[in-house]
Amino acid sequence: MLAAYATHGMEHEAMGFFASMMQASGVEPDMYSFTSIISACAEHRDHGGTVIHGLVIKNGFEGVTPICNALIAMYTRFGENCMMEDAYKCFDSLLLKDTVSWNSMLTGYSQHSLSADALRFFRCMQSKNIRTDEFAFSAALRSCSDLALLRLGRQIHGLVIHSGFASNKFVSSSLIFMYSKSGVLDDAMESFEEADKSSSVPWNSMMFGYAQHGQAQAVRSLFNEMLKLKVPLDHITFVGLITACSHAGLVDEGSEILNTMETKYGIPLRMEHYACGIDLYGRAGQLDKAKELIDSMPFEPDAMVWMTLLGACRIHGNMELASDVASHLLEAEPRQHSTYVLLSSMYSGLGMWSNRAFVQKEMKNKGLSKVPGWSWIEVKNEVHSFNAEDGSHPRMDEIYEMLSLLLHNFPVQPVHQKTTGAIDC
Repeated sequence: MLAAYATHGMEHEAMGFFASMMQASGVEPDMYSFTSIISACAEHRDHGGTVIHGLVIKNGFEGVTPICNALIAMYTRFGENCMMEDAYKCFDSLLLKDTVSWNSMLTGYSQHSLSADALRFFRCMQSKNIRTDEFAFSAALRSCSDLALLRLGRQIHGLVIHSGFASNKFVSSSLIFMYSKSGVLDDAMESFEEADKSSSVPWNSMMFGYAQHGQAQAVRSLFNEMLKLKVPLDHITFVGLITACSHAGLVDEGSEILNTMETKYGIPLRMEHYACGIDLYGRAGQLDKAKELIDSMPFEPDAMVWMTLLGACRIHGNMELASDVASHLLEAEPRQHSTYVLLSSMYSGLGMWSNRAFVQKEMKNKGLSKVPGWSWIEVKNEVHSFNAEDGSHPRMDEIYEMLSLLLHNFPVQPVHQKTTGAIDC
C-alpha cells in the first residue's frame, strides 16, 4: 500500500499511511518501507524527509544501499534547497556503492550547477573503474558546457564513442548542447547525425543550438524535417521554435507559432511558451503586446514570466511598466535578488538616484546581495576561475601586475554618448 501511494503520486496519503504504520503495534518498517516513503518525500519536496532520515538511523538502516540511494535522490531533488552535503554524507556512509549511488551524486552536482564538483566526481568514477552509463556521460557533458571546457568535453566524447553511447538520445543531446554552447555548430550537427532520431530529444537540442546562434531558418528546416519523418513533437520543440524567432527578430512568425501550436499541432501552451512569447515581443520593443499576452494567460504567471518582461523593460527603458512588473515579482518571490539588481540598474541608468538608494536599502534590510558572476579560462589543461575583485588566485600578484601594464600602455578611452533615456542591453 505504501509503495502504491508513492508510485501514484499520492504523497500526503503515503505520509499518513506511514505514520499509522509506525503507530501500529508489532509492525516494524523494513527496507522497502523506507525506500517507498523516502521516494514520496522526494516528490513532495518538503523537509519531512530529514525526519525519515532520522528514523532510518534510529532503526539501524544507515549504510544500506537501496535506502541510501533513495536518500541521495531525495536530497538532490530539493531544488533551491538542495542539500548536496547531506547527499554526500549518505553516499559516504554506504557500505556498498553501486552505479545508482555514483550516478545520483554526479547528476545532483550537475543539475544544481556545481559543475566543478560534478567533473571531479566523474574523474573519481573513472579512476575507480566505475561503469559509466548514459546518465553519467550526460551529466559530465552538461558540466563541461557550464564551465566552457570544450577540450575536456571532446575527451569525454571520445569515451562516449568507445563505450558505445554516441547514439543514445540523452548523451547525443548533451553532446549537441556542449558543442552548440561552445559555438562549434558543425560538431554539434555531427553528433546530431549520429543520434537515434526516432525521439524528439536530439532534434530539440539541435534546434536550441541553432536558435541560440540566431539561425532561425535552420531551426525551421529541422522542424519541417521532423514533420516529414513524423517524429513526435512535444512542448520543448515549440519552445525551441519560438526562441529561434525571438533571437532572429521574427516577430510575426513567432506569433503565428504561438497562436497555432495548440489548434494545429495539438500541443497545449505551457508557462515556458508564454515566457518565450513575452521575450519575442520584448526584444522587439512591443512591450504592450507582451503585457497583453500575460493578461491573456489562463493561469497565474510565475516569476520566470515576470522576470522576462522586466528584462525587456530594462532594455527599452520603460520605467513605468518595470515598476508594475517588479511589484508582482517582489510579491511572488520577495527574496529573489535579480529583481532588485535589475531595478537598481534601471534607476541608475535613468539618473533616479533616490529610487536606486531605496532599492539597495531594501536589499540590505532583507540580507540580500548580488550573486557574483564567475569567469573561467582553461590554460594547459588546468581551469582557472575568477570573479570581480577576486584575490584568491595563487598568481594574483602577477595577474594584477600584467593588468596594470596593459592599462598603462593601452588606456581605456571614454565613450561619449547622447542620453536618450533608453538603456542599452
